Amino acid sequence: MQTIAGWHIEMEFQEAEKRTRAAAMVRLPDGTEMRAHGHATRHPDDMEQNRVGEEIAAARALNELSRELLHKAGSEIEEVTHRETHLAM
Repeated sequence: MQTIAGWHIEMEFQEAEKRTRAAAMVRLPDGTEMRAHGHATRHPDDMEQNRVGEEIAAARALNELSRELLHKAGSEIEEVTHRETHLAM
């Protein structure tokens, strides 16, 4: 039997002058909501490219979110096995 699951990640951006902030949120099937943030700062010599700042900030937020998901999964494994887990990124 094949199981197909889908998760939707919401990403919002806030831009002010040289800074871009990203907020990511995923709602898991167990009802857990996980949130993470990332930011990017444009160097004064670089030309303004909002899309690039959004991509960098989003990547950093998703990186944080992935670490949180690994931590959650590790905790759930430990609850069942009663052994410390070492999940690598």
